[in-house]
Amino acid sequence: MNIGEAAAQAGVSAKMIRHYESSGLLPEVARTAAGYRQYSAQDVEMLRFIRRSRLLGFSLPQIGELLALWADPQRSAREVKALAGQHLQEVEHKIQELHAMRSTLQDMVTACSGDDQSHCAILAQLAADDCAPDAIP
Repeated sequence: MNIGEAAAQAGVSAKMIRHYESSGLLPEVARTAAGYRQYSAQDVEMLRFIRRSRLLGFSLPQIGELLALWADPQRSAREVKALAGQHLQEVEHKIQELHAMRSTLQDMVTACSGDDQSHCAILAQLAADDCAPDAIP
């Protein structure tokens, strides 16, 4: 199938397929005599795997590791679990950072009068010296 058909079946764009190929996640596929890419059902399955991994927030290098483990019949579930566990810790950390940002933003929005006055507590807080990068998550 051509790149458009593969993209539609995998739920990704043709541009993303080209990106995955250029980044090495997806191996080069066969080409027609005219140079058009030709994808197999196995290629589409791999693209779906990549898409689902991206939806879970795995990075491209992590997806490369997952693909290698998926392709290795000698892999151990321990390796896969360790990789997923590491990613879960990263997600938990990001969630904590987002909660802290939300709290800070809520405080800033509450402090702002939101009227026609020129003074804005939000801008004042962003400009304050005590508003160092470590003070605002």
